[in-house]
Amino acid sequence: MNYWQTITGSDLTREWKGFEARAEALPDDHRAAWEEIKVHLTPYSGFTGRNLMPIADGALALLEETAADGQSIHDVLGDDVAGFCAALAGGEGTRSYRDRWREQLNRNVARKLARLGG
Repeated sequence: MNYWQTITGSDLTREWKGFEARAEALPDDHRAAWEEIKVHLTPYSGFTGRNLMPIADGALALLEETAADGQSIHDVLGDDVAGFCAALAGGEGTRSYRDRWREQLNRNVARKLARLGG
């Protein structure tokens, strides 16, 4: 990957289009699960989303493999897709971008209040 691709994110776009092309070949229930996985993984993304590319690739490979084996999506993911995605992203309790923003906001408010009160 060269500097230009890193700055523009064109490498991510190309890789994501490859994911979507692979997902199109999945059966309908597996493709629907892929869409749900994308939604639940998004909160764990960094600023660029680059950190999720290997995770998304692994999740898609799992869906491809289980579709080829004829397994149902319920047998693979269970009932808790959000929990499955949290585990993929680093386990339950993994901080999302909302958590980081909330902590930053709380620190800034506490600092302002300390200046006003002290």
